[in-house]
Amino acid sequence: MKNRYSFGGDEHLFVEVDEEMSLAAFFKALSMTETLKSMSLDGVVEICPANASFQIKFNPDVISPDEILAVMKDIEKAASEDEKAIDTRIIEVPVFYQDPWTQETLMRFRERHQTPDKTDLEFAAQINGYDSVDAFIDAHCGSPWFVTMVGFVSGLPFMYQMVERDKQIQVPKYLRPRTDTPKHTVGYGGCFSCIYSVRGAGGYQMFGVTPLTIFDPSQKISYLNDFMVFFKPGDIIKYVPVDHAEFDRITAAIEDGTYQPNIHSVRFSLDEFEADMPAYNRSLLEVCHGG
Repeated sequence: MKNRYSFGGDEHLFVEVDEEMSLAAFFKALSMTETLKSMSLDGVVEICPANASFQIKFNPDVISPDEILAVMKDIEKAASEDEKAIDTRIIEVPVFYQDPWTQETLMRFRERHQTPDKTDLEFAAQINGYDSVDAFIDAHCGSPWFVTMVGFVSGLPFMYQMVERDKQIQVPKYLRPRTDTPKHTVGYGGCFSCIYSVRGAGGYQMFGVTPLTIFDPSQKISYLNDFMVFFKPGDIIKYVPVDHAEFDRITAAIEDGTYQPNIHSVRFSLDEFEADMPAYNRSLLEVCHGG
């Protein structure tokens, strides 16, 4: 896995770690961007990490393109020798699957969908070989997910399923994007899950909604009073199904400032995970259950 470097105008360096998404590519990109950040290099204006790539904005009057390229190649060499492990968080995210709001929305846009006679969940279950929507939901929430990127719109996390490649859920986006998506929709496109941080247009399949506020520029939400964005690259997410009553209870607790998300500290090792994914996932979930 060798990086591909390319310049974007006079002020940007784009670094592609790999052409396809993998946790190994994500870890390499994360390691390199964190190393560059820790250097506090004069002339580096902004570092924008993505799923398997990243972009650096620099001031060419302070650091030349050749200089920043040389720095990144040195960092790449060191990254190949680094331990592939991070201290991170497991965050439990409640999800109300088949909720009335996404159900109403998806029915308004069936003419833009691959299967106008099926809901998004029915379509996803069918093309992934599940015999029922419930079985598909069990697969969607049964394994943890890695947040590999936050962006597109403010606070929106992209998440990659932590299972063997042949077990990953794959769902195409809508044929034509919708002009409406409820806030906090749990969506799916390609190999990525996401949570829409704000209401707006979108093309990902809609599976449900979470009551969690994940972006709050006013910083009035109790668990976002130190920073307006909830998720960050490297977080591990565990979806937890909830019913309508529990969704309403959590929503009310968030509004009155008494709700605190279930967050657990953990050290994640990519090598140990890749050696036995099911066993490692079980050990991660034991952390959530107090094991």
